Amino acid sequence: MPVYEYTALDRSGKSVNGIVDADSAVAARQKLRGSEIFPVEIKETSSKPKDLHSRQISVSALLKRIKPGEISVATRQLSTLLGAGVPLVASLDALVLQIVNPPLKKTMAEIKESVNEGNSLAYALSQHSRIFSNIYINMVRAGEASGSLDVVLDRLADLGERQQALSGRFKAALAYPVFMFFIGTLVLFFLVTFVVPNITQIFKEMHQTLPIPTVVLISVSNFLKSFWWLILLAAGCGIVIIRHLIKTPKGQYVWDKISLRIPLFGAISRKMVLARFGRTLGSLLHSGVPLISALQIVRNIVNNIIIAQVIDNAVEEIEAGKSLSGSLSQSEWFPPIVVQMISVGEQSGELEIMLGKIADTYERDVESQIMAMTAMLEPVMILVMGLVVGFIVISILLPIFEMNQMIR
Repeated sequence: MPVYEYTALDRSGKSVNGIVDADSAVAARQKLRGSEIFPVEIKETSSKPKDLHSRQISVSALLKRIKPGEISVATRQLSTLLGAGVPLVASLDALVLQIVNPPLKKTMAEIKESVNEGNSLAYALSQHSRIFSNIYINMVRAGEASGSLDVVLDRLADLGERQQALSGRFKAALAYPVFMFFIGTLVLFFLVTFVVPNITQIFKEMHQTLPIPTVVLISVSNFLKSFWWLILLAAGCGIVIIRHLIKTPKGQYVWDKISLRIPLFGAISRKMVLARFGRTLGSLLHSGVPLISALQIVRNIVNNIIIAQVIDNAVEEIEAGKSLSGSLSQSEWFPPIVVQMISVGEQSGELEIMLGKIADTYERDVESQIMAMTAMLEPVMILVMGLVVGFIVISILLPIFEMNQMIR
């Protein structure tokens, strides 16, 4: 069913904007008048732009994407409405009115219409798989089957917020060191390519033998000044080639393996993968999703081929009658403590709870390691910049000291 955007006046004469789903523009006007809203302008959101202005609006709407945080907020609001006893269609209708982001508002309106036509919420969400992940759709399907959709949605909101918080802390911790790295690099580049040549030109005109550090500094300065574009071109080509290789199966495999083994960052990457594995699998099991199906969903969101292969092997062995802990114990990427906690969960019948504890443990470890790494990176960067600046200063002062000795 088409979705229309409208500008209208309410009973008090106040201008209101929103969207409404109807078979036609006439039906949309009648539907709004029935709600005591008097439309001034109505246009179909999916209609093609007919002029330059509308085309610009369409492009700007496309650029405004749906953020994961907005989905989490909408999920929490829907859970609250359902928990308060509001029917699903009415809850979706109220949710559409609260959403500000136009693309998300349109998507939720289409989902509401699909549910209103008799489809399940999971089916309606699956028609927008680019926005809602497999874990989201499957957990909603399990919630509908068990009659606890509000609880599942609340758990989905928690899951999304936890993952965003962990990712946000990681990005925030690295933001300052990365910023300082680029600023320091630009300052050193300016110093070597513009300031140093003006000073070292005096040494060249004296036609005397220069110390080795000064010769090295002049050579580096001349190279950067003449071929800086070549360095940028090589860096750009390297990034493009690496990104292309990563898209190939073999390249992705090598990249994922490096990301797990690289010093310092590898340990953090492994713990983030284990935290995501535990949190997601525990949430799926707690929502009533069978173990095999849950593992097949998890393997698609761990974002690592190596771990995905381990999960695939575990699925095959579980289907053959083996336990999850026994299957994962054969992999080097799942530490003994994780395997042991999963084993205890399987024996006690509280596997989802143990998986949640595994996720909590590794999320805390990731956060503490990120903080420690950030605290270590800052002095290391300052030390490196100090050494480079010190080398530049010494390289400039050495010829001056030699000239003073010759004058004496």
